[in-house]
Amino acid sequence: MPSVGNVGLLYVGAVLFLNGLMLLGKVDARAAAIFNLFVGALQVVTPTVLIIAAGDSRAAVLGASGIFLFGFTYLYVGVGLLGGFDSTGVGYFSLFVAIMALGYSFINFRDLNDKPFGVIWLYWSFLWLLFFLLLGLKREHLTAYTGWVAAIEGWVTAAIPSFLLLAGYWQGWNQTVLAIVLAVFGVVVFGGLWVLMRRGVLPGGPARTGPAGGETITAH
Repeated sequence: MPSVGNVGLLYVGAVLFLNGLMLLGKVDARAAAIFNLFVGALQVVTPTVLIIAAGDSRAAVLGASGIFLFGFTYLYVGVGLLGGFDSTGVGYFSLFVAIMALGYSFINFRDLNDKPFGVIWLYWSFLWLLFFLLLGLKREHLTAYTGWVAAIEGWVTAAIPSFLLLAGYWQGWNQTVLAIVLAVFGVVVFGGLWVLMRRGVLPGGPARTGPAGGETITAH
């Protein structure tokens, strides 16, 4: 992944963390909307620059193309939060992202030989599936769980990997072992989180509503 893309990934971690806190009732929706617009703009400009610089490199264009999925999500959500729009459109776009993320995961495993990011794309597919269920299908009982997953993924899939990539430490680790660690962490933590929330052990925040008091809407 190009270093410019890693810079954008760092702020994806920040917006996922912030949006997770919003779902948990810790951050005001309008305040989160502004940051979604900032990161969304960054994640649209960044892949555009990468694609222009890529020339005829199919791999570079492919890698940059996935960034648009997230950039458009954040812009869509930021505008929706500020305007108080219904969240159904964001929800069904999230389903599209969840499905496409499976394809990018396959490419990372099979063609790019990047096993850790193959797992990370599976993380993102799971999170965007939750966004679809919450925003598209209005399964509001998933609000707090989705908030926790988003906040955790902000660090595990974006902030920490991007910082380690930028600092040059990520590349020095055994990539197969790293992928296994990420996979086990995801299954154990998100599975355990679901059990704890079902048992009422872990507190969850109230469902957030849009600025106009409409359906729940959040950012990813």
